[in-house]
Amino acid sequence: MDLLSHTLRHAGERISPKSWTLSDGTRVTLHDVGILSFEPAKPGPGDIVLSAGVHGNETAPQELLNGLVTGLINGALRCQNRLLVLFGNPLAMAEGVREVEANMNRMFSGGHRQYLSTASAEAERAALLENSVEAFFTQRQGSRYHYDLHTAIRASKRERFAIYPFRHGKPWRRAQLAFLANGGVDTVLLSHDPTHTLSYFSSDRFGADAFTVELGKVRPFGQNDLERLAPFRDQLIALIEDSSPNLSEPETLTVFDVAQVIIKETEDFRLHFADDAANFTPYPRGTLLASDGVAAHRVKAEEEAIVFPNAKVANGQRACLTVVPVGADQPFE
Repeated sequence: MDLLSHTLRHAGERISPKSWTLSDGTRVTLHDVGILSFEPAKPGPGDIVLSAGVHGNETAPQELLNGLVTGLINGALRCQNRLLVLFGNPLAMAEGVREVEANMNRMFSGGHRQYLSTASAEAERAALLENSVEAFFTQRQGSRYHYDLHTAIRASKRERFAIYPFRHGKPWRRAQLAFLANGGVDTVLLSHDPTHTLSYFSSDRFGADAFTVELGKVRPFGQNDLERLAPFRDQLIALIEDSSPNLSEPETLTVFDVAQVIIKETEDFRLHFADDAANFTPYPRGTLLASDGVAAHRVKAEEEAIVFPNAKVANGQRACLTVVPVGADQPFE
């Protein structure tokens, strides 16, 4: 089956589960629209969740995952570790928009409950995704991984980067940084606060090695050059096939700490830099980055770079991150 086409065609529907067995004995189950699992007859130690489309217009990750699913179903690839594939927001995917009513990537770890009266379809879908991840991860005590794939709204001075969710005192895993960097995702942001993202949900609730991975810029279906993502695709294939992904010390790896999380509190919120400023544009100490009524947000460190600036978010949501290069005292294992 073509999972992406099926998901777009049945967006907004609920369907009954359907299962079948591949020639190598792998059990494939379509649990609901855009929710597909692979259970090898003799699985390796890994339990892998791959998700895309939490923001509907971020198409490159959707096409990437669809290619992997197609390869597994037609036998070009062989699933050796347990795998769950999620297309997050089918309604937004079908409409080609980031969100239908609200930002789904603020609805996890129970966040969906506050949206039930205002964005019920997306809130109910977020709850279904949480339940699907929980059902998958709690079947056994495997090595758990979750890569939630996105593309950014604006251009970036660093094309591919990942956000490492808050670890609650557990060390950052150097092998995971190597996995990403050898897949062309050579910039990582270390988060120091709980969030309502899907990757944080898997990390916090199930101890998964989980990341939000940004794979370039938002483009319509058919306009993505997936060959630019080939190194990352190859790392995912090696993980799925249990064939030793490249974990060697990467040639390039840049790690940032999140310095500030700027929240939009009122409709008076303004960003004070160019609308087309790219992610990772640096600004010196004292620069006014944003104002919100009488509140002013300025660069506090010697230099901070902006990531994900968006003044159009809803009140109470993050309107910008700033980041600084990581110090040598970070706890890596």
